[in-house]
Amino acid sequence: MDYTLSPEIEDLRQRIRAFVDTHILPLETQPEAYDQGENIHPDHLEPLRRRARQAGLWALQMPVERGGQGLPIVGMAACYEEMNRSIFGPVVFNGAAPDDGNMMVLEKVGTPAQKARWLQPIIDGQVRSAFVMTEPAPGSGSDPAGMMRTEATRVGDRWRINGHKWFITGAGVAEHFILVARTSDDPRKGLTAFLFHRDDPGWEILRRIPILGPEEHGGHCELHFEGLEIPDENRLMEVGDGLKLTQIRLGTARLTHCMRWLGLAKRSLEIAASYVADRRAFGSTLAQHEGVQWMLGEAAMEIHVGRLLTMHAAWKLDQGDFARKEVSMAKVAVADTLHKAVDTAIQLCGAHGYSRDTVLEWIYRYARQARLVDGASEVHKMVLSRYLLNEGMEFWSWN
Repeated sequence: MDYTLSPEIEDLRQRIRAFVDTHILPLETQPEAYDQGENIHPDHLEPLRRRARQAGLWALQMPVERGGQGLPIVGMAACYEEMNRSIFGPVVFNGAAPDDGNMMVLEKVGTPAQKARWLQPIIDGQVRSAFVMTEPAPGSGSDPAGMMRTEATRVGDRWRINGHKWFITGAGVAEHFILVARTSDDPRKGLTAFLFHRDDPGWEILRRIPILGPEEHGGHCELHFEGLEIPDENRLMEVGDGLKLTQIRLGTARLTHCMRWLGLAKRSLEIAASYVADRRAFGSTLAQHEGVQWMLGEAAMEIHVGRLLTMHAAWKLDQGDFARKEVSMAKVAVADTLHKAVDTAIQLCGAHGYSRDTVLEWIYRYARQARLVDGASEVHKMVLSRYLLNEGMEFWSWN
């Protein structure tokens, strides 16, 4: 592939960088700009979202006719990285999880009526959304097809939902939900996806689960379903296509995580490089010490490797390939790279990095979830092993 960005995408990338520098980074130093989950407070977020929309930087992943910018996935890779130079960045441009993945899957598989009712308000920034799949043990985690216990039972032209979900990102503020539930015992066609609204009766949020790191807006919630009724018109795809929908959603969504994490990794080294260039010890700046140079060089190299893996997977997705192998490789590598970059930056900045005088400690706590979300690293390594055993030397094919 050619790694040269088109003039249009390069212009967009530069404008996002300038927007982040001018309007978002300054908020990170203002305590009042943070909400209870350590993300950007709505009072500061909404004016920035209006400004981003006016600047033509809104919803990069959505078609132009729906109010987005219509970027290919390669373009998203370059621009999402720039967005997440700030810890507040993605949500300002309507490119944050879980809305990001939900919008993309609804655009791909929703009917025209479903897109009008459920998708367009998310694109327009009028509502937030959540993807409801993960369950407490012994329910579904990395193996939804085999372990999902939440059931959807057909009653006439409606579906009755009973079950238990948890770690549902964004549920605390979401109004539109995509729910995956079991509709049969078929090992491949046993799950079905549905849409429901926050105001529908028959379900509740049991708690907002406390976590180690800062949260996305709406937290990570535990939900209970008892008699939620969903009209069949709010079923996504066909009965039994729930696993297929999940795979469609997670392919690109996993990669957009990588794009954003690379932005945070680069920001970490940006902070560290500035610090070691000024800080002096033993008669010279820290940047002149060989040990410091090794640490910076190694982290910079790993970020570059992660970018190449991510861009290659993005390119394959743009060609119509599922890119499962390439997405898994990027997901494992970039999750590790984010931790390596911020850990290196904190070490180089010393107590300054460990304090809240920089955003490094925020990124460090956030980074730990990267090896868990959208499939633990070990699961992705199992996927890669399966490909290797099936393909042999063709695992590394150029085609």
